[in-house]
Amino acid sequence: MDHVAIMNKKMGLIDKILDGRKTIESRWYKNRTLPWGKIKTGNRVFFKNSGELITVKAEVAKVLAFDNLTPKRVREILEKYGRDDGIAQEKMNYFYKLFSNKKYCLLIYLKKVEKIEPFEINKSGFGQMAAWMTVEDIGLRSITID
Repeated sequence: MDHVAIMNKKMGLIDKILDGRKTIESRWYKNRTLPWGKIKTGNRVFFKNSGELITVKAEVAKVLAFDNLTPKRVREILEKYGRDDGIAQEKMNYFYKLFSNKKYCLLIYLKKVEKIEPFEINKSGFGQMAAWMTVEDIGLRSITID
């Protein structure tokens, strides 16, 4: 299974993944949504900034899933895993406020991170605002850009 994670460029998350400051990709939700229940160890995750081409791929080393979250549990997760998720200590309270009302969290451990030749993904059927896409094989949905 392949996945495409769409990132917020302003936060510089792809750069953090590439230089090792971010070894976990987290996804926080009010409801169970992709990739909940779909992402597994050994899957590939392709990363792109919103509005740009896919430029990075990684392999999933491990997935931790948390449900029935409370604000207290959100804080505990951030304190334990936040640094590996690329969150600076001084930004912890900001992210706590963003996530304190979420009920689900996925922590996706990344390995074998590499920059790849940029390509575009065919997002038809996923919706314009999709922040995560799961496909059987990304090669069937990709278009190489010269």
